[in-house]
Amino acid sequence: MVRGAVDSEDPDRLYTLTGGRSRAEARDLDLVTLIVSEADPTPGMQSEHVKILRTCRFPTAVVELSSELALPVSVVKILVSDLLDAGQVSARHPTSPRASAELPDPAFLKKVLVGLHNL
Repeated sequence: MVRGAVDSEDPDRLYTLTGGRSRAEARDLDLVTLIVSEADPTPGMQSEHVKILRTCRFPTAVVELSSELALPVSVVKILVSDLLDAGQVSARHPTSPRASAELPDPAFLKKVLVGLHNL
């Protein structure tokens, strides 16, 4: 595991980036939540926010943003939360199809099983 960039990070800088916050405001952001830009960067915007908006022109996972920005995931979640509150990004949670919707009809499975036994 490569930890050089994070381990050598100045704690004061991280404190400044997040405005002293240690957690994102009541957001359900996990490592695989996809972030998508909804706006272009504006003049005077924090440089990390600009990088997030540019990186997320296509759906990008929170963990990928963390890697791209060389920042801890917790800090990235706070920055993304700021952008969500401002309406500049949207978050999409990858969902898996419902298990019951994916399963074939039991009668069909029984016919397949009988056919396999007959081979």
